[in-house]
Amino acid sequence: MFKKSRTKPWLVDEWCIPKAGGEFVWRMEDVLDVYKRPYDPKRPVVGLDEKPVQLLSDVPGRDPLPCRPGDAAKADYEYKREGTANVFCAFEPLANWRTLQVTERRTKVDFAAFVQGLVDGRYKDAQKVVLVMDNLNTHTPGSLYDAFPPAEAKRIADRLEIHPTPKHGSWLNVAEIELSVLGRRLPDRVPDRAALAVHAAAVAAERNAAGDTCDWQFTTADARIKLKRLYPTIEVR
Repeated sequence: MFKKSRTKPWLVDEWCIPKAGGEFVWRMEDVLDVYKRPYDPKRPVVGLDEKPVQLLSDVPGRDPLPCRPGDAAKADYEYKREGTANVFCAFEPLANWRTLQVTERRTKVDFAAFVQGLVDGRYKDAQKVVLVMDNLNTHTPGSLYDAFPPAEAKRIADRLEIHPTPKHGSWLNVAEIELSVLGRRLPDRVPDRAALAVHAAAVAAERNAAGDTCDWQFTTADARIKLKRLYPTIEVR
């Protein structure tokens, strides 16, 4: 079993989620049980998520002043908006591995291409890729059929074992941890997708080389105690 900080799941109690009910706790416990599985290269457990990033550049003629010894760089408070980009993340904690891929958008076709790259790339020898994802409308095998011919879509779908997080339960996706790390590592202004791709690749390579992973310790038994209020109340007659 891999571990993650016990602090983040407690935030669920602070989000004032309405009484979640059976559907929420079923999906939550399903994901938590997936995270207890021992490492199996034939069935790797992978969190998948994406993050929008705003692209900003410096105003022409107001370039930042370079760093000097003992002094930080200085940038003008004005900036130019350059649109947005998307970053896909796949994170396999038990292998201490992640990949970050920058795209213009996060459409069904973009999602399908990213999943195809996982199935035919790093996980080409796996029997099933066990994907933990949130309930975004693109996160379904149907997106594969919107991107590829039926035979290819079915081939990829058959290689997947999908475990969606519950609604309001995206904190259960370990890929969110890696995307939050990326957000903290990015400079204040990234002007274009090419620059964002360079930064994302550097962050992923550094963390892969260092063997960084997450420390997930939250289990189903913990959930039944710490998140008890989210469970249905059963009346005994």
